[in-house]
Amino acid sequence: MSAAPEYQATTVQACGLFPFVAGSGAPSVGVPFGRHMMWGEVVCLDPFAWLDNGLVTNRGLTLLGQPGTGKSAALKRLARGLMAFGVRPLFLGDLKPDYSAVVAAAGGQVLRVGRGLDRINPLDAGPLGSAVARMSGQAATRLRLEVRGRRLSATLALCSLVRRHERVTNGEETVLGAAVDLLTDRLPAGADPTVPDVLRVVREAPDRLVAAAEVDTGEVYRAETRALRQTLALLCEGSLKGVFDGPTTRPIDLDSPAVSVDISAVAASGDTLVAAAMLSTWSYGFAVIDASSALADAGLAPRRRYFAVMDELWRALRGAPGLVDHADALTRVYRGRDVAHAMATHSLDDLSALPNEEDRAKARGFVERNAITVLAGLPPRELEEVTRVVPLSAQEVRMVSSWSAPESWQTGARHPGRGKYLLKTGQRVGIPVELEFVGDEAELYDTDHVRPTGDDGTRP
Repeated sequence: MSAAPEYQATTVQACGLFPFVAGSGAPSVGVPFGRHMMWGEVVCLDPFAWLDNGLVTNRGLTLLGQPGTGKSAALKRLARGLMAFGVRPLFLGDLKPDYSAVVAAAGGQVLRVGRGLDRINPLDAGPLGSAVARMSGQAATRLRLEVRGRRLSATLALCSLVRRHERVTNGEETVLGAAVDLLTDRLPAGADPTVPDVLRVVREAPDRLVAAAEVDTGEVYRAETRALRQTLALLCEGSLKGVFDGPTTRPIDLDSPAVSVDISAVAASGDTLVAAAMLSTWSYGFAVIDASSALADAGLAPRRRYFAVMDELWRALRGAPGLVDHADALTRVYRGRDVAHAMATHSLDDLSALPNEEDRAKARGFVERNAITVLAGLPPRELEEVTRVVPLSAQEVRMVSSWSAPESWQTGARHPGRGKYLLKTGQRVGIPVELEFVGDEAELYDTDHVRPTGDDGTRP
């Protein structure tokens, strides 16, 4: 049978053709993301525009999908579109790397973290330190406390990684806080302490740290802080040596149209180093966002919007118990008015692999708090878990699960779920969208044959 002709028109013009007319009411504000799989109209996906127009309650986005279904392609399409609206994407912890070529093509900044490459100091205040120097009064005091909190959170997270299954004690955290404060007072304005500096101060056992440890003598202090000193020494001399034990070599450029921190050089060095790299880059990147917002609030810089992408989130959180708390402390800037963020992972089972049930519950809370969920191809068992967090109808479950695996053994066939996504917000019916490459996207977004990048993020 020959196919009937297809017409598209407004409901006013074609209202008498029922039942052959249907409208989806898909959002049309923001970044054009793809075409509606049923009606063919362009669907937009934009955390900033959606919040500005009252479509969502926050700018958080969660993306779930099997490998090969196009998670990174979706994030690249969204990031490049947001750049056209003046938003600055930050890819903090590009593990493969998937995003560095996109950033380089846009004239952005690519940092390559690893032994013998770029180095990031976890205690670096970044642009926050410069912002403090330009401000005064209550605003400057608030920023100083923010800098202190970020330095302490980053140090505690790295210590937890080194210890794996043993948490940092309350007494050790107090000593670390006193050490950070002492170094801040000792160093010249604008200078940042390093992990070796913290180790040296803890070893010196000054009266300020002995008092913070709530002990009476230096001998008792040294006994109480032995494990802490060993942990800090491992950060400087163990498997992490040469990556986080010195000053930052290349600071993030606030004026860059996009930034990618490429950590692919440490990907083969084990989960501990990968998690440390991710946590450190997140801490440093969020300090950039905080500094930009503080300077804008004070009228000292233009207001900027940022889109922070956290791919392979689970690789950082599973490193040791309690890292979810540190990640939450570092990422609280997300709730600000000038920031949107995307958290991407293959499966909620990745979060279920975290060390304990407390961490797993908090990690699921990350997903629940994000107003936008994008589902690529997922198997039925995984969708059962997703439905506990995101309400899905039986038809939506069938649709997404149909994208999860090829229907036949035919070689060279296109994966049925590649480029297909279900957009979910709150209790609304999901919007099935298909993304098709245009222009240079087919080459620039290809992650199946990723080649090593150069220092500028380009591929030779």
